[in-house]
Amino acid sequence: MGFPKPLLKVGNETFLERSLRGMLEVTRSVIVVTGAHRERVRAAVPSTPRVRVVHNAHFRRGQLSSLKCAIRETALDADAALVHLADYPLVEASTFRALGDKFGSVGAQILIARNAGRRGHPVLFARSVFAELMAAPDDQGARFVVNADPERVVYVDVDDPGVSLDLDTPEDLRRAGISLPAGEEKG
Repeated sequence: MGFPKPLLKVGNETFLERSLRGMLEVTRSVIVVTGAHRERVRAAVPSTPRVRVVHNAHFRRGQLSSLKCAIRETALDADAALVHLADYPLVEASTFRALGDKFGSVGAQILIARNAGRRGHPVLFARSVFAELMAAPDDQGARFVVNADPERVVYVDVDDPGVSLDLDTPEDLRRAGISLPAGEEKG
């Protein structure tokens, strides 16, 4: 992207602010994992005891390496980890709530948000799969664990197209009606 995704804006909120607002409605705490643009992202994280920042020095290994950093920091009494990526900023707060509610009622090991038959993000992993996530190959991502046993995966159907709207490139942003900050356009 050439710009820190968490600091891009939807309306008046950064991707980071929007995601934190939705997640903090459901979780006791949130761990923000930084990679590239470490200092800029850290500076944008609100100062609250419910949000901690950890840095993934090996972020180039992929998303799973960041998830592993978060799992290492997860409180010992956490029942699960609700995993959300910065490049899915249009996920509604109600989607985070739906995953939390479903986890509380069915106790599944892995819950994945799905809209109109398309699975996406966020994903909730029960503590019982943390060790598997930690042992999974970084280059295969969390899908390695998700695909290992489809019987333990529960899809949570939501009326939220944001769960499958991955904003990775400037073109993705344009299609979603979001602009890079002035001076950041490339090409």
